[in-house]
Amino acid sequence: MRVTARTDYALRAVIELAAADDRLVSAVEIAQAQQIPKQFLDAILRDLRRGGIIVSHRGSAGGFRLAREATSISLADVIRAVDGPLATVRGEAAQNLSYEGTASALQLVWIAVRSELRELLDNISVQDVAASTLPKRVTALADDPAAWTSR
Repeated sequence: MRVTARTDYALRAVIELAAADDRLVSAVEIAQAQQIPKQFLDAILRDLRRGGIIVSHRGSAGGFRLAREATSISLADVIRAVDGPLATVRGEAAQNLSYEGTASALQLVWIAVRSELRELLDNISVQDVAASTLPKRVTALADDPAAWTSR
């Protein structure tokens, strides 16, 4: 899985808002706190607002806050709001793929990959990350030294 800069920035912005405890936070504050280019962040915040993840308030005291409790917003919700479905193959949903001959079982692999991603990302809230209270499954996976190697 490749995580785009857009997804990384969106997650960091939403986690920043989760840590703000319902206080309005300006785009400038988020950009500075998370070292995100402001113009790029503005576009991401629009997508997050359209996706129902955040709300905005205008005016001199305006800013952004989460649209609902941080415990009810999963990492997957944020990813879907800015980048679409969690796992596609060449832009296609795995269930719509068809392979011939010896590669026919590959569709099942892609469906399993999507299922694992969903299982993990749908069950981690932005509050879990903001409070560093990740589910035990996540910390157990990250504790495996093999998880830290690139290949």
